[in-house]
Parts: sequence; structure tokens; C-alpha cells
Amino acid sequence: MNGARDVQGFGATPHAGGTVFRVWAPHARRVCVIGTFNGWESGRHVMRPEPNGCWTVDVPSARAGDRYKFQLTTAQGELKRIDPYAREVTGSVGDAIVHDPGFDWAGDEFQLPPRNELVVYELHVGTFSEEEENVPGQFATVASRLGHLKKLGVNAIQIMPIAQFAGQRSWGYNPAHIFSVETDYGGPLGFKRFVKRAHAQGLAVILDVVYNHLGPSDLDLWRFDGWSENGRGGIYFYNDDRAGTPWGDTRPDYGRSEVRQFLLDNARMWLGEYHVDGLRIDGTVYIRTAHGPGSEDLPDGWSLLQAINALVAESFPGRLTIAEDLQNNPWLTKEVGAGGAGFGAQWDANFVHPIRRAVITPQDEQRSIGAIGDAIRQRDGDDAFARVIYSESHDEVASGRSRVPSEINPADPTGWYAQKRSTLAAAMVFTAPGIPMIFQGQEFLEGGWFRDTVPLNWDQREEFHGILRLYRDLIALRLNRGGCTRGLCGPSTQMIHANDARKLMAFHRWDRGGPLDDVVVVANFHREPQDGYVIGFPAGGLWKLRFNSDWKGYSDVFAGHPSADVTAHSGERDGLPWHATLAIGPYSALIFSQ
Repeated sequence: MNGARDVQGFGATPHAGGTVFRVWAPHARRVCVIGTFNGWESGRHVMRPEPNGCWTVDVPSARAGDRYKFQLTTAQGELKRIDPYAREVTGSVGDAIVHDPGFDWAGDEFQLPPRNELVVYELHVGTFSEEEENVPGQFATVASRLGHLKKLGVNAIQIMPIAQFAGQRSWGYNPAHIFSVETDYGGPLGFKRFVKRAHAQGLAVILDVVYNHLGPSDLDLWRFDGWSENGRGGIYFYNDDRAGTPWGDTRPDYGRSEVRQFLLDNARMWLGEYHVDGLRIDGTVYIRTAHGPGSEDLPDGWSLLQAINALVAESFPGRLTIAEDLQNNPWLTKEVGAGGAGFGAQWDANFVHPIRRAVITPQDEQRSIGAIGDAIRQRDGDDAFARVIYSESHDEVASGRSRVPSEINPADPTGWYAQKRSTLAAAMVFTAPGIPMIFQGQEFLEGGWFRDTVPLNWDQREEFHGILRLYRDLIALRLNRGGCTRGLCGPSTQMIHANDARKLMAFHRWDRGGPLDDVVVVANFHREPQDGYVIGFPAGGLWKLRFNSDWKGYSDVFAGHPSADVTAHSGERDGLPWHATLAIGPYSALIFSQ
């Protein structure tokens, strides 16, 4: 039981002869640990002061499973606090629990696929799979659906935050105790079991973490040892205007070494103790700037992001960090040594917003092929896979916005228009360069908007089994599982054709080029089919049609427009030496390869 010693000794570290407790409380006059092992009596185990405001005590009678708190004697009176490093709590306002970090990871040798071969599925534990009415889903209920995800073809799960939060229901972006796993989801043991089971199914686990603010409710860190200035939060937080965020005045003090260590230790814990394969860091613009987009830089925050990514690169090579910044700042994914923040990828606002606009806009005449082309060609510096691209995420389908089918036709979110244009958006996600991501239920036409109280409607998986197959087919092509679309894993993209008048575009994707590699994608953003349409091709000869989103097998309401293989003949078109004539259905995408 020595695993917790790896995290600088803070918190409760059980060992063969008891448990060592250590806490940082520089303004306390005296600190005791109280718990079930001493009858909650404050005088039994007085902690010894150490340099830098730390306190420690070794309690022989304390064992894994015991509940405890710290009792601080301060100028503001007696304060009882949950351990900031508690690996387990009874609840957001309960007690800390001495946690046994031991777990049988035998056989867990999972390696994250390279970024160009990742397909990410974002999910929310509480709503992904409920088995009891009005009871949030748990890691175990999510695990029961891993077969669905494996068959779908995704190879990475991105889980919305699971740190202990206030109340029973939450998106997770209000963490009260960042080292504790939400008890209603199954706690730390439940999460470890889930990660091991996901890995056994070939699925990576990427965890969403929140460092741009804490709480703000049920936050024992607030004025933890009694001290504060300017009416602010005390030792863990900025005590001036830098404390302010859209979620409360609870921004951690990134410039204070103990707070930086607290956050770095947290990142290390998820990657080391829980074997997660990556971290998605929420709202990094509120870490690296003083007041969000357009405000002055916050150097403390930028250096924290660099420190997290340096830690990951050094101690966990091969793991992925993703920034949710949405300001299209290329420095986020530059290497730390070059002055960048060091992230492996970032969510791309320059993709999702034009693509959603293109399919949600009611009138074809208002769709911009140029804007769609820019979204597809957009890249983060020289790296085609330093961006995460999507048409739905938890943010894009809430807070006044809805799922793409519901945005397309609120009155009929499962009708022809909603099905055709939402799947056209999906085709762009899986054929553009980047790391594709979908949000839970997107694959079976989940409608409405995301709420943490409304579970997925799994009945739609059967009702829209054809749409589910469409997503499976797109993912298989994206990952080259048939061996004939390697170009979709490649870095290169060339816009072949863009006709804004007829709302049709085509682009070429490739890795090294040639048969089984070159891919041509054709997309029709118009309500009418287009027949006898001639575009340029990068090579002559037969081009096999690998995917037609208008196939009737995908939906009973699709027409099954007679698209087919094409032969590219000599003759310049679109700046290419070969051309072919094709047919494409309304609001449809075609994928060709040789």
C-alpha cells in the first residue's frame, strides 16, 4: 500500500503499520486528524508542523476504509475540512475515506492508437445508460454497453468529468473534490474496473478534467485554513481579480507552487493510478487568460499548461492531451520547447461551426461551399491531426442549442431533412483531416438537447438501425478497416471542386497516394440530385464507390439514388489530368477509392 506516496505524500497514505496523513494549511495554528479510528476526538492525533505550512502525522490505528477529516485551529475558529487530496469521499459534503490504491492491473498493456487512427466517442456517465429510473448511470452500466461501442467501431471514449461534484446530477464541470471519483458513478474502484474493461475491448479512455475553476458549491477548499484577502477564497485561489471566472471566483492560484503541485498531482493521478490514456482539459482559454477570450494573458496559467504537458510527455509518453480552447490558437499544440503549450490536439471551432451552419441553414442558397471547404482544409500548423473535429459535442447540443437533427427540423427531427443533412455533416466529420469525434447517441439520431437528467433513448438504436450502420460504415472507412481507404488516415488534402451555385464539392485525401490510398470525397449540399456531373480525379482508371450516404439500407426514407463506380478518363478537369462523370443524391456524400 505505497502507491499514494508517489503523489508527494499529501493526503492519506496507508502502509503496513497504519496511515500517514499530510495536509497543507499554512495559516493554521494547530491541525488534528479526526476519524473513525479515534472516535472523532480532536486531541488524539495532533499533526506535526513541517516547513512550508505542511502538517503530518502517522496514525497506526488508521486503516483503508476509515473515514476522516482534518480539524484546523485558526484565527477564524475551529474548521473541519475534507482532505484536498482525498481519493475517496462519502459525498461532496461528507467525509474523506482512507483509500487503498491497490488494484489488479495485470494484463492491462493497452496502448493508445496514433492520433491519425483515433475515432473518439464522447459520453456522460450519468445519462449514457441508465438501468433504473431516476438513478444516474454508473461506470458499470456504461461498461454493459461497451459492446455497442466496439461494434460501432470507435476506439476511444472521452468521458465527461467524473471528479466528485455537488448533488446527484451534473455535467461534471463543478468539481468539489478533484482527487475523488464521483460516488454515484461507482467511486474509484468502479472507475478502475471500467478502464480495465474498456482496454480489454480495445477502447482507450480519455478523461475530461476541470482546472479553470473549482466548485463553486460544496467546496471545502474555499478559505481552507481560514485565511483570505479581498473577500476571496484563500490559499488555493487567487485573491484578487484573477479569481473571477464565468462560474464563480474560484480560479486556482496557478502561480503558487503548492497549488500548481496540487493540479499536477491530479493529472498524474488519473494517468498513473487510473491508467487513463489521455486528458481533455476543459476551457483552457480561462486558464491561459485573465478573463477569457480577448483578455490579457495570464502567464501563470500558460506555464501551468506547459507543466502538465511536460509531465505527460516525460512520465507518460504515448498518452494524449487535448485542449478545449476554441480560439484556434496554434501555440496550444506547439511543443513546450518551442514556447507552445504542448497539447497533442485541440477542439476545432473552425470546423464545427461552419459544418453545423451548412446543414442547419434552411435554404440551400444560404449554404456556403467556400466556408465548408475552409473547414475541411483547416489545420493546426503543419499537423493535420492536431485538431478534434465534430458536429456534436456536449456543448454544441445544449445551452440554447440542440442536436443537429433537431436544429435542422425541430418539428420533425427524425424526418427526411433531418436524417439527410445530419448524416451529411457526419460524413464530413469522418472524411476531413483531424481526429473525428461524435457525441453519445448521435449514431442513432438522438434528438432534443443534452441534459444531465435525461438518459439516452436506446430504443432509437433499433428504430434507426440503418443510421447506426451508416456511422459504422463511415468509421470503418475512416480507419481503413477494409484496406482500401488509407488516405483518410493520411495528412494530405486537396480541394478538387467547389461549385457554390450547385452546392457541390469534392476533395482528395491521401497518405502516400496510389491505389488503396487515394480517396475522393464528393458532397452534395443541395436538395436535388445531380446527374451527369463531371469532376477531376487524381488518377485514371476505375474508382470504386465505397460509400453512398443515400443508400436505402441506411434509411427507409432515403431514395437510394443510383450512384455507382466511375471510370476516370484522360482529359483535364479541375486542374487534374483525368475526369469522371458521376451521379449523386440530394444532401449526400460519396466516397471513392481505387
